[in-house]
Amino acid sequence: MTSLAEIMQNLGQNSSLPLYQQLQRALREAIDKRLFGPDEALPAERQLAIDLSVSRITVRKAIDGLVEEGLLVRRPGSGNFINTRIEKNFAKLTSFSEDMRARGRDPRSVWLKRAEGTVTPEEALRLRLSPGAAVYRFHRIRYADEVPMCLEYATIVAACLPSLEAVQVSMYDALEKAGNRPVRALQRLSALLLNAEQAALLQANQGDAGLAVERLGFLRDGRAVEFCRSIFRGDMYDFVAELSTS
Repeated sequence: MTSLAEIMQNLGQNSSLPLYQQLQRALREAIDKRLFGPDEALPAERQLAIDLSVSRITVRKAIDGLVEEGLLVRRPGSGNFINTRIEKNFAKLTSFSEDMRARGRDPRSVWLKRAEGTVTPEEALRLRLSPGAAVYRFHRIRYADEVPMCLEYATIVAACLPSLEAVQVSMYDALEKAGNRPVRALQRLSALLLNAEQAALLQANQGDAGLAVERLGFLRDGRAVEFCRSIFRGDMYDFVAELSTS
């Protein structure tokens, strides 16, 4: 607990945030620094209150917020744990790397293919490009820490990136640096069973449940910039969306 207490003390020295928000920040930083393992329960709320010299109400409010964010999960009778399932907001346009970093995970990729070419008929239709238009294709396995999470097959309009090598870890970072990050997207989610090739790449079993997500990303001026199909492990991902009657 010394490390978490030190983080809390450093945050509180120059902070005007309410105490529970300072504790939330300290817990996020502790998770990011791997002070708690994915299979290790956080200290009990009562113990956290004692060790950090705060009230149990403050601890409960901080943890409630992290549970709502999906960073922590409560297991009745066992305690609070880091949520190893990824809860992806289907209504928010963020990259895989951003999602993982927000949860204290380290994103990386193993490349399957990185090539320049011309649009296929399907890509031309989706991206609204003329036949023969140049595109970049990025196919890779996306990892969080050392766990394969999804397969990503992305096609980007070549004019929107300076070069094929511009994409390293985050495709959206590269697009943003080029001034061409999507600002809106159409997404389609469907269920599937992993075939033999997909299962092998994701270190899963053939026939395991998976989720397929197709995304078409647009620039502010309405031009399509990205057509991406991703295959997610069903045991690792939950997609959520907020609904209203308006």
